[in-house]
Amino acid sequence: MQWYTDVLKKYIQFSGRARRKEFWMFALFNAIISIVLSIIDNAAGLTNSTGNGVLGSIYSLAVLLPSLAVAARRLHDTDRSALWLLLIFVIVIGWIVLLVFYIQEGTPGDNKYGPDPKAAERFGAGTPNAEPGYPTA
Repeated sequence: MQWYTDVLKKYIQFSGRARRKEFWMFALFNAIISIVLSIIDNAAGLTNSTGNGVLGSIYSLAVLLPSLAVAARRLHDTDRSALWLLLIFVIVIGWIVLLVFYIQEGTPGDNKYGPDPKAAERFGAGTPNAEPGYPTA
C-alpha cells in the first residue's frame, strides 16, 4: 500500500524516475480499487446504460494525473521521454510497445532524468553512486 500512497503524494511530479515496483504496485492497487468500486456501483444501481458507475468514474478522474505522472517517471527510468505516452492513442500496437517499456528494467546509474531510484539495491546501501566493480573509500 505504501507504493500506492507514494504515487498519490507525487501526483503531479512528472520529473524524476519511478522503479518498476512502484509502477506495477500502483497499477495493482488501482485495478483492485476499480474492481471493488465497480461491484459497489453495480450493487447500488449507480451504473448507467453503458455500464459505467458513478463511483468508478469519480475514482478514475481522481487518479488520472497520478497515473500519467507515474507512467512518465517509469519511462524516464528506462531513459525515454514521457512523449512516448502518446503511443496510448495508437490502439493495440502502441499499448504493446508501452507495456514492453514498462516491463524493462531501468537504466542503471544516473541518467538525464535523475538519480537511479534503485541505486541502494544495485550498489549497496552506503554507496548509491558507486560503480559496480570499483572499490569505495
